[in-house]
Amino acid sequence: MHTALVIDDKPSVGEALSLLLSLRGIRTVVAAGPDEGLAALAREPIDLVIQDMNFSADTTSGDEGAALFRAIRERHPDLPVILLTGWTRLESAVQLVKAGAADYLAKPWDDAKLLATVENLLELGEASREAAQARRQLRARRAALAQRYALEGLVFASEAMTQALELACQVARAEVPVLITGPNGAGKERIAQLVHRNSDVRRGPFVAVNCGALPAELIEAELFGADSGAYTGAQRAREGRFEAADGGTLFLDEIGNLPLAGQVKLLRVLETGRFERLGSSRTQQVKVRVVSATNADLKAMVERGTFREDLYYRLNVIEVRLPPLAERRDDVLPLAEHFLAGRATLDEPARAALVDCAWPGNVRQLKNAIERAVLLAVNGRIGVEQLGLPPSPPALARNLDEPSREAVVAALARADGVVARAAQSLGLSRQALYRRMERYGLGATDA
Repeated sequence: MHTALVIDDKPSVGEALSLLLSLRGIRTVVAAGPDEGLAALAREPIDLVIQDMNFSADTTSGDEGAALFRAIRERHPDLPVILLTGWTRLESAVQLVKAGAADYLAKPWDDAKLLATVENLLELGEASREAAQARRQLRARRAALAQRYALEGLVFASEAMTQALELACQVARAEVPVLITGPNGAGKERIAQLVHRNSDVRRGPFVAVNCGALPAELIEAELFGADSGAYTGAQRAREGRFEAADGGTLFLDEIGNLPLAGQVKLLRVLETGRFERLGSSRTQQVKVRVVSATNADLKAMVERGTFREDLYYRLNVIEVRLPPLAERRDDVLPLAEHFLAGRATLDEPARAALVDCAWPGNVRQLKNAIERAVLLAVNGRIGVEQLGLPPSPPALARNLDEPSREAVVAALARADGVVARAAQSLGLSRQALYRRMERYGLGATDA
């Protein structure tokens, strides 16, 4: 059961509000003045406050109510407060709403509007508490990861990235191949290094090869080595990447670009640890942990016959999906600050623009944007114009469906009730979000 605190020096107001709120199953505590109200807040859990603005018959300034509100805000910053105004100047109430009051209602109040406001604020408060609890749990999980594993300076704050790293760390010690999937520029090689650093072969070499950057005719020689004369231009024997990675980890990036002939040899190495150099009949034995990565849909390639099904399942014993930056916007500002390294500061519009950007090039694009902005910074400060970001798609294109009331409530809870941040997460302007809040009967903590 929720509890509301009514602070008003008129007993009739307390009685009327107690009766009204009881119709919605809300318990009411009544206090006759500021001191009594603050004492009630210190004494028991309160979910919402409805306070008068005047407690003296000889003044209409609202100074007493303003002082009470500021005292509540100082001691209980997240507690929603509804202001009841009689003859108080409207400007005073508006100023307090800007300072964080949830709403203000004129006396005599409209019962339906007051109940709707109270219920919406209680619902928002509950969602906000759940979001705060989720954030605390997420911080605890990140701290546990950092304490237990070598995270290699990875910067992350989002739930999506935390899940990906938890899985990568969990499977690091298993002697099975790992397939890292995700878009270009998302940091797949950093995750491969993370797996290696936390594996049983971490003291061995970490060897990376980009299968997409090599001509098809050279990939086999690159992976398995070649004897002298094995192909045109091979004047001497060369060691392959499998030999170089013996006792450690071989990272095969863009594995979808490996030709079918190379796929056959790779499958054999994964199954037996044996291979022959090009042009050689001598079989070599290695022990290598293989981590591969791709931005391609390997299942679709299997269906088209361009990637072996048996190799796909051999590589994909464990899949770690690395989400694009657009799916982990909580990581954008921490990454930006990391790339800035104290060389400049971002103003608020620039920070908002970074979070709002679609980032098709992912972390790599963000890093390049920050490096460019540092060079163009004015007196060590970066604004939107220095970032040079492409225009964001219209809100309608990003959100084909109108955000539901539940989506708006959840966004406000994640943003601790700050409309500007909630609007950003929904892909709306602040004015557009205000219109939807009004339509849904939701209060705000900023104006």
